Amino acid sequence: MLRSRYPIEYELNPTAIDKGTHWLTLKLKNIGNETLKRLDVQLHSLDTLNFQFPISGAGQYLAEFKPGEEREVVFRVNAYGSASVYATIIGRKDGDYFWWESGWTHIHVEDKAELERVLVLSHPYTTIGKTLSVEATIKGLQKSTGMRLEFWVEPPSGKSEKQAEMNIKELSAGEEARYSAEFTPKETGYYNLHVYLFDGWRRTGHKTNFIYVQEG
Repeated sequence: MLRSRYPIEYELNPTAIDKGTHWLTLKLKNIGNETLKRLDVQLHSLDTLNFQFPISGAGQYLAEFKPGEEREVVFRVNAYGSASVYATIIGRKDGDYFWWESGWTHIHVEDKAELERVLVLSHPYTTIGKTLSVEATIKGLQKSTGMRLEFWVEPPSGKSEKQAEMNIKELSAGEEARYSAEFTPKETGYYNLHVYLFDGWRRTGHKTNFIYVQEG
């Protein structure tokens, strides 16, 4: 899908791959009015366990990028599971340094099921002593069995605790299922909420959310 964030128009392909080593191509177009120079183009993963970039394929240097010009940058990746990635560019514009960052692109790696999203069923702010529910949505990618979820909460004090662990029912391709766990905050500050999807011992998915807890 073609996307843009001034002064760069971009597209990353492919967005669906098998497990193993692959090449991703980042297509770039300068849609601005100025020549960009000395560009360091990098691709980053939001899940460095599932998506790893060997040093030889970590980035590329572009000496000059003129208005209207199109370029392609390739990245080698070792894929073990689905993950979201984003690109960054550090360079010079009008003699000054500038920073550019793309939006997230989800790269789908074929597996039994995927952890689609994690929601806290509450307002962004809540109070001490009020029980909250964390909901995870799982989507089957093929007929799947033997998968499980773990819900963890990291309070402001930093001592993470597992709130729940549950097995996932058998899912067919395209089927969605929701699972939830509850916890009651006892401290003020930011809570980080982590949900992990496992296939046997192998962690295949991880998503986070957070909530701020204040005095009642």
